[in-house]
Amino acid sequence: MSRASRPGARDGATPGRIPLPLFLAIAFLSTVAPVTTDLYLPSFPQLAADFGVDETGAQLTLTASLLGIGVGQLILGPASDRFGRRRPLIVGAAICCVAGAVAVFSPTLPVLIAARFVQGATGAAGMVIGRAVIADIATGATAARAFSLVMTIGGIAPIVGPVVGGFIAGPLGWRGALVIVFALTVGMLVIAVVAIPETHPAERREHFRRRAAEDGSALRDLRSRLFVGNALICAFAFAGLMAYVSTAPFLYQDVIGLDPAQFGLAFGANSLALVAATFLSSRLALSWAPRRILTLGLIVMAAAVASFALVVLTGMPPGLMALCLPVFLGGFGLAQGNAVAAAITAVPRAAGTASAVIGFSQFALAGISTATVGAGSVSLPMSLTIAFGLCLTMLFAGFAVSHRPERGSS
Repeated sequence: MSRASRPGARDGATPGRIPLPLFLAIAFLSTVAPVTTDLYLPSFPQLAADFGVDETGAQLTLTASLLGIGVGQLILGPASDRFGRRRPLIVGAAICCVAGAVAVFSPTLPVLIAARFVQGATGAAGMVIGRAVIADIATGATAARAFSLVMTIGGIAPIVGPVVGGFIAGPLGWRGALVIVFALTVGMLVIAVVAIPETHPAERREHFRRRAAEDGSALRDLRSRLFVGNALICAFAFAGLMAYVSTAPFLYQDVIGLDPAQFGLAFGANSLALVAATFLSSRLALSWAPRRILTLGLIVMAAAVASFALVVLTGMPPGLMALCLPVFLGGFGLAQGNAVAAAITAVPRAAGTASAVIGFSQFALAGISTATVGAGSVSLPMSLTIAFGLCLTMLFAGFAVSHRPERGSS
């Protein structure tokens, strides 16, 4: 039996180092679904014109993708706990390729919407199963560093996607953008076949089934304060991130007054802030406990939200809002990976299901936040302030819930 598959003190998870090729493969898998979600967003006007619909019709293709990612994780995460990691990953990647081809050649908007839903649902395999693979082979600081890097790469993807899409929208159009998305899904299938080992083999699954017969269903573990609290942090931090992503073009250009080129530079600079915070988190994990880094991240996010609200409520120059946003993203980079690590490694018997619950809640809330922010009668900056405030409140609620785990939690 391999080292990664041997049940141990942590119910099969071994606190070993994740090989770099495997980490890079998981990182790639984690980007496919987010990139496929919004790479084609700058081509929305052309898409709407081609199908003879308004912007709302084009927006349905994005909503379908987000819903698909959420639903797909709920299906594929538990499937990976039951059948192992490789089979659901390979099947999901293969179907995602087919859906990608259908999306490229969609003759009508309903066909495109359906294809995007299936593409999101099956593309989610890389995200949910990749996280479960990390939980299978690493714990503690090693898992925290890996989750921090992988989750932030997944968080950067929906930020960078529209920037790249802006360069290809003119020469390639929305179908050309979806061809690139299709190529990424083919890469996902190749990576799944050649680079992802089975880290949850039959003997390990049997060990957990025997434990379930003795101690009860592994799903009961998901009720632990440590999992629930950190899952709330994961979900609402991502919802705040997506609220920013969905409003950024209008906030920077219509409110702050930047032109498209300046917006692209500002958006890219914010992405660099997220990358830098992720790198800092991985370095701090060498000497700091994951919860300490998480606490720092939440404090940074709170300071950014408070500053953003102060600018909006007092009528200060709108350009000052732009200074608050990279700070918010920096806090996200510090917090997200450590919250994911704490949540999933707290329930090793149900790592795939735990990953699915986190992923579904993230994208379900992201769908709500992107659909509602800016939809009310208040101004866009005020709407974003409210969204940030609600998310921050739930972040600290999750932090409080997870502060004193039950006896036996780890």
